[in-house]
Amino acid sequence: MRKIFFGLALLITGHVQAANIAIIIDDIGYRQSDEAVLTLPNTVTLSVLPHTPLGQTLAQQGHHQGNEIMLHIPMQALNGKKLGNGGLTNDMDEQQLKRQLKASLENIPYAKGANNHMGSLLTQLDNPMNWLMESLKKKDLYFVDSVTTRYSKASDKALQYGVPLLRREIFLDNDVSEQALEKQFTQIIKKAKTEGSIVVIAHPYPETVRFLNKNLHRLEGKGIDLVHTSKLLPVSMAKNEGTSSAQVLR
Repeated sequence: MRKIFFGLALLITGHVQAANIAIIIDDIGYRQSDEAVLTLPNTVTLSVLPHTPLGQTLAQQGHHQGNEIMLHIPMQALNGKKLGNGGLTNDMDEQQLKRQLKASLENIPYAKGANNHMGSLLTQLDNPMNWLMESLKKKDLYFVDSVTTRYSKASDKALQYGVPLLRREIFLDNDVSEQALEKQFTQIIKKAKTEGSIVVIAHPYPETVRFLNKNLHRLEGKGIDLVHTSKLLPVSMAKNEGTSSAQVLR
């Protein structure tokens, strides 16, 4: 559907419209090196883990320099990996989950949206996703499904509750070698020009930050705008596409 809309725009206008990319840097808050994300352009979106040593400060600093801020919500994974503070788990009842989410939102100022940290288990479950989306809807927040499992129900539940929705399409840095980052970045450019707009998730690894600072200028030369995540919402809400087929357990 995205390709059809983008193609129609080309036919109607007679010229190539700029493609849009939203890059979300998530997992922010634990490491001193995470501060380097503030050296990136302020059109990069910062998704911050709650109740972390640096999370609140980096959210405030990022907001004041013009970055869009999101809450990175820890959710239970199939691999049993420790969630840290603010984690949502399948043994929580409705009140516990909503209370935990409320505390996380209060901890990270200026958040306009949220995405899941890990969550390959929790995003498959109906009730926790219902409770999550009810809470986000009341706060007028958007949701980005990180798609850490192909079986995620988060997107369907967001649409059901009227929560503005986007889906992650590419992870930039599952491998932080220069060659792998370049391969993914090239794929991002190709996909953006084909589809018109895409959401990319990356992490505050030193290698990733260095690569982006060195290479983001290439987007402009390809007719691609780097935008805040919320800028993609009006387009994406008109689309109801399937999630990525890649199964990544986080």
